[in-house]
Amino acid sequence: MKSLQVVIAPDSFKGIASAIEVAGAIAAGWASVRDSDDVRLMPMADGGEGTLEAFELAVPGARRMPVTVTGPDGRPVAAYWLLLPGPGSSGTGVVELAGTSGLTLLDALRPLTAHTLGFGQAIAAALDHGVDRLLLAIGGSSSTDGGLGALTALGARATDAAGRPVAPGGLSAIATLDLTGLRPVPAGGAQILCDVTSPLLGPSGAAAVFGPQKGANSEQVVALEAAVARFAGLVAVDPATPGAGAAGGTGFGLLAWGATMAAGAAAVGTALGVAGAVAGASVVITGEGRFDAQSDAGKVPSYVAGLAAEAGARAYLVAGLIEADIGRFAGAESLTELAGGGAAAMRDPLRWITLAARRLAAAQPADLS
Repeated sequence: MKSLQVVIAPDSFKGIASAIEVAGAIAAGWASVRDSDDVRLMPMADGGEGTLEAFELAVPGARRMPVTVTGPDGRPVAAYWLLLPGPGSSGTGVVELAGTSGLTLLDALRPLTAHTLGFGQAIAAALDHGVDRLLLAIGGSSSTDGGLGALTALGARATDAAGRPVAPGGLSAIATLDLTGLRPVPAGGAQILCDVTSPLLGPSGAAAVFGPQKGANSEQVVALEAAVARFAGLVAVDPATPGAGAAGGTGFGLLAWGATMAAGAAAVGTALGVAGAVAGASVVITGEGRFDAQSDAGKVPSYVAGLAAEAGARAYLVAGLIEADIGRFAGAESLTELAGGGAAAMRDPLRWITLAARRLAAAQPADLS
């Protein structure tokens, strides 16, 4: 049996297992069959939860910078942003929305009033530190506030029809918006790490697609769409820009600040050096919780599979549930199928991930090099 170079680069299984845990389980399963292979773990992220952990694991000298922010429901949240070393003493700040204004921070969903103020406060903390560049991971949002909360923390001033300041989460009340007080983007720029290409408005926009995931019923989706549309009319950014609808419109708000949009998985992968690792591999294994039609829109599995194709390596997929074509993969394993159902797979995901990797390893042709 020939020894193989294997790169394991999965995303997290959202809310079930971190990318680090998933990568470890895949490695364990693979090694139980092929213990002589050279296996390299590269846990990935696409701008959602786990992005900070991926950078922290991969970048020597990365440092957690604690910060207390206002959570999406107004309660304080102990969070952190990540300082990456760079030329001079300033470095790059990585700020994650999921840990400051994310859905998992809510005890109960608040589709109309949750906000991104805390995310903006964490960005401001990184600016106060003097970072030269920002990477802004915006997956895992709890709100549909168009990024107004974050802009407010960065110096924007929103008022209602009576001239009173609009409270965080009060997008429906906005009448005027003054962006002249916004803090400047750092000299090296601010890059939005985004895993979707949705516009701000319309049937594939922030309210229609993502509002229900945050607890909005059909009437509330209509109200959110109207509020976001009114907000868009106050900002000189095209709401049809791909990614503007990401994170409840936070992508749109950050574009208004002066940040630029980037495909999350590709940006993270470039920073982590995944392409270089894959270039020398025979086998690449990736994965995520649900592999569906959106997975080709900048998410980790499609990005990693593309790198594998360029390198001439075989790409394999491990996913909790597979709902889309897997033609670009040499093989795939679904935890739902292995466990006999979604509930069983979720009860012990690492067990089934390990088994999936074991099955992929056992299926390797003897002459693969």
